Amino acid sequence: MVSGPEADLERSCVPSITSRGRRAALLTDDGVRIEAAYEPRTPGVPAGQNGGTERPSEDLAIVLAHGFTGALDRPALRRAATAFRARAAVVTFSFRGHGGSGGRSTLGDREVGDLAAAVRWARSLGHRRVATVGFSMGGSVVLRHAALHRPGERRGRTDAHADAVVAVSAPARWYYRGTPSMRRLHWVVTRPTGRLVSRLGLRTRIHPEDWNPVPLSPTDAAPLIAPTPLLIVHGTRDPYFPLDHPRMLMAAADPAATDLWIEPGFGHAENAAGAGLLGRIGDWLTERPPGTATG
Repeated sequence: MVSGPEADLERSCVPSITSRGRRAALLTDDGVRIEAAYEPRTPGVPAGQNGGTERPSEDLAIVLAHGFTGALDRPALRRAATAFRARAAVVTFSFRGHGGSGGRSTLGDREVGDLAAAVRWARSLGHRRVATVGFSMGGSVVLRHAALHRPGERRGRTDAHADAVVAVSAPARWYYRGTPSMRRLHWVVTRPTGRLVSRLGLRTRIHPEDWNPVPLSPTDAAPLIAPTPLLIVHGTRDPYFPLDHPRMLMAAADPAATDLWIEPGFGHAENAAGAGLLGRIGDWLTERPPGTATG
């Protein structure tokens, strides 16, 4: 008899509907089961409650891609989901190797397939427009996903492309070790002891093999995203990636379709994102028809 998280995931393979939405296990193209949740837009939220002016969109779904060691039920991602639900329906999921999902983390490589499965699910639920918002590792994934899944390219029965993309606290290049935070992260990822600490202490299971081949970098992905609107968000107090990362991404991207926000005092990813910033990102998404940016 299967018990514990694996049994819970098997049961969720049959989508369930609750007062808050639906939960399901999604199957990626390479056969990994990904836990996911769908929540409809929150009706009747007063304007400005989540730090921005409410501009709800009924046809838009926002898919949230968490950072390394995150999961769909972590408080920081739940806070982000609540903010975005004032403007649109929200899909959250746990990347492979995280939370109740199967598989092992590949630090942003095969995770593109996880995001594609979540985007397809959002479209299958009837949403005409789907935006992706990624944090840190998830930020690198939304960039690569947008470059690899172009509008009009259908793989399977449902389109997996994003209609707008937001990368928050994303790296611009691989193997960066220029900050103490990233050096600690590389120890966790590359050492057997570090991977054990990650599995037991952080509930994150890491694949032990090196990338082969090395995946498309975020900077190389950025120019392939246009005309899909892209927003790059980064903080001046990010302890992982300094400001040359968002500037490299902006320099590589199409300026006609890309906005860059450098946020004073903002730290890193979903853990540091407050209601005001999340509200402004939500407003940017609801105001952005395909192929436009504010410049």
